[in-house]
Amino acid sequence: MATENGPDHRHARTAGPVTDTDVVVVGAGPTGLLLAGDLAAAGVRTVLVERRPPGLSNLTRAFGVHARTLELLDARGLADELVATGLPLTGFRPFRFLTVDLTELPTRYPFVLVTPQYEVERLLERRAVEAGAELRYGTELTGLRQNADGAVAVTAGGGELTARYLVGADGARSTVRRRLGLPFPGGSVIRSMVLADVRLAEEPAVLPAAGTTGDTIALVLPFGDGWYRVMCWDRARQLPDTEPVGLDEIREVLTRTLGTDYGLRDPRWLSRFHCDERQVPAYRDRRVFLAGDAAHIHSPAGGLGLNTGLQDAANLSWKLAAALRGAAADPEALLDSYHAERHPVGREVIRTSGLVLRLAMARGLPLRAVRAVLAGVLVALPPVTRRAIAQVTGVGIAYPAPRGAHPSTGRRVPDLALAQGRLYELLRAGGFVLVTPAYATPVEHPGVIHAHWQTPASGLLPRDTELLIRPDGRIAWASRHPDGAGLRAALEKWTGRA
Repeated sequence: MATENGPDHRHARTAGPVTDTDVVVVGAGPTGLLLAGDLAAAGVRTVLVERRPPGLSNLTRAFGVHARTLELLDARGLADELVATGLPLTGFRPFRFLTVDLTELPTRYPFVLVTPQYEVERLLERRAVEAGAELRYGTELTGLRQNADGAVAVTAGGGELTARYLVGADGARSTVRRRLGLPFPGGSVIRSMVLADVRLAEEPAVLPAAGTTGDTIALVLPFGDGWYRVMCWDRARQLPDTEPVGLDEIREVLTRTLGTDYGLRDPRWLSRFHCDERQVPAYRDRRVFLAGDAAHIHSPAGGLGLNTGLQDAANLSWKLAAALRGAAADPEALLDSYHAERHPVGREVIRTSGLVLRLAMARGLPLRAVRAVLAGVLVALPPVTRRAIAQVTGVGIAYPAPRGAHPSTGRRVPDLALAQGRLYELLRAGGFVLVTPAYATPVEHPGVIHAHWQTPASGLLPRDTELLIRPDGRIAWASRHPDGAGLRAALEKWTGRA
């Protein structure tokens, strides 16, 4: 059955052995909640388990949502509502001599949205519940085993939950990863980083306010509701995570770094933490997958953690659903592509955030000279700057393409204006979108919406290009000229039907 917006997966059937559910998702952070919502919306029986009791924490570390993540939320009908909860920042100054301008990003969302993580979780949890996912809070995973047919999640008290697949989205201390016995190589990049949510008597003249002396780092960001997130670090004050944080400590670092403490007061949250750079070697172990912080962790520079995790989930969810519904020519190859596409991204995020942080911490003349040279390159060469911004915001990330494929294959698609409406509105149906010129023969194919380029064309692609766009907004196949045989082969490969 199909709706006017595309295929209806509510009554999709899955093949295979009888299990308690199709997919168990472990962890109710943003990554797990987006994944559970996607799976349930695709008709996949999904149970999410979370050891925390019911009720979302309202004080969390993450606070920045980048453009690519907002596009993915737009494809789920959530972006505009989330934008209303925060403050869009169209530019910032990571160093005194470098200004980053986001307004030219080729996206509907040319900014970074500053909003608390709990707002992201609130919207994703609501969507998951409405889609039919079963959320079990107060349920701790204590064991895990798997066989050729599925995985068994063992919970506190000895309960067991069988599933065809299991996804560990349970954070940096992932129980799923530990139970699999997978290594998590890497080490600490920074210690005794302090976070605080406070009120200010004086608003900074430039927001966000950021600075570094080499021995200190300070960042002040507004949430847009009168609260400010302060992040600071002092090389001379390296304390364990358990050591309490006082306002005097924060005032001293802000004054040394930015020249004032802005009259900070009334803290609602204070925390001290350290950051590691680590990545699991494999994102898949037979019937079990890892996503988000369970698979990779890195420095806070660039605010990439929450975004990378959500993009992991958006990549994995439709592939799991397709494998379970039999909607792929080679389900195992499709599931393996999750690691092939996302592991390099995680590795690059670790490198990028680590470089930015090390440059901010640079105290010796050689490193500070490197920082000045890099900043000079970015200022003098706008194309280099645009490419760097595109990578950090996610809109420039491309997945590997097969040899001989169209150059656009694997790239993210901007929000094209089509005769049938905006592309990301069409993607809300959860299927593929085929974009062709208006004169092309109509295509009726299960799980595919056929749309036409609008005249005149919008976006960065010529309007005579035929595009098969994946559910995660990536180009699966493209041709500059009509290619019926190529399209048939692509449809068979990606949907399992000729």
